[in-house]
Amino acid sequence: MYIQAIRGAITVDRDLPDEIFFKTKQLLSEIIQKNGISVGQIISIVFTATNDIKSAYPAKAARDLGMKSIPLICCQEMEVIDSLPKCIRVLMHVEVPEKIKIYHVYKEGAILLRPDLVRPEKLTIAIDGPAGAGKSTIAKMVAKRLDLLYLDTGAMYRAIGLKMINKGINMQHHREEVISELNTTNIDVSYDNGQQIVFLDGNDVTNLIRTPQVSRYASDVAVIPEVRLKLVEIQRNIADKNSVVIDGRDIGTFVIPNADKKFFLTASLEERAKRRWRELNNNGYDIKLEDIILDIKNRDECDSRRTFAPLKMADDAILIDTTDKSINQVINEILNHIFVDS
Repeated sequence: MYIQAIRGAITVDRDLPDEIFFKTKQLLSEIIQKNGISVGQIISIVFTATNDIKSAYPAKAARDLGMKSIPLICCQEMEVIDSLPKCIRVLMHVEVPEKIKIYHVYKEGAILLRPDLVRPEKLTIAIDGPAGAGKSTIAKMVAKRLDLLYLDTGAMYRAIGLKMINKGINMQHHREEVISELNTTNIDVSYDNGQQIVFLDGNDVTNLIRTPQVSRYASDVAVIPEVRLKLVEIQRNIADKNSVVIDGRDIGTFVIPNADKKFFLTASLEERAKRRWRELNNNGYDIKLEDIILDIKNRDECDSRRTFAPLKMADDAILIDTTDKSINQVINEILNHIFVDS
């Protein structure tokens, strides 16, 4: 005999006994049905509820389903910042003669706890926005929550910028030299445990492309159509073959206009500058906040005014202002739009 564990969760709209019992029975019934087990094979169930559920014990629903002699444990969860409200979780232990394929069940708003279990086989998510809006941080964490690849398009432009720095090319006055260098420039990405590694001409430059100087050069090369076309081809090939989360300036409007879901993140200029200042200081760069404000303002103008694929929110994108929101709040808002509101 084998003992296996099955997890599940569901949310309720109101803290009322009838709704708590109905939703819990719905969850338990689906766990039993999807896993092809019988009530007699269940040896114990642990129930937990967030601390905003106080009117009834969810475990009573198991008794109503005929689980009279099964040990049931019911606990209230600790209060955690940004935790999913009005949520009931289940941990069911079963004893079966042979190992079975386990299907964990997450329903209603609880989908946000394990969106990777319910996502489609192929899913492309585009996240656009100006510098410092939190695109990369949010995109990486959304990709992790969904078990998708994360494609940092900005890193590719930074790699091109790094090459021009190494070549001593001033892009403001020698654009034709940049275009000429593209013919002998190879940009590639690979993934190590889900982390993107960027290669420039065969060399790993992942840790060399995050300096303020490279950031400025990246914006300069991004306005050159030949550069964008070269990198967009690489990006589209990756998105065609994989489920990905992609962030940048023109993902939803130009790079992947047919993305399954599109988001546009923004924040106030001051907030974006503070975020970038903290990031650079944590990485050992001594730079004034005023200089970063000016740099981001210039980058915004450069990105928005370029004639080829400018920074622009797609007509079908969802706008999210991240100024006064935590990272978890933004992630949950995105996941809510993808799974709960769909």
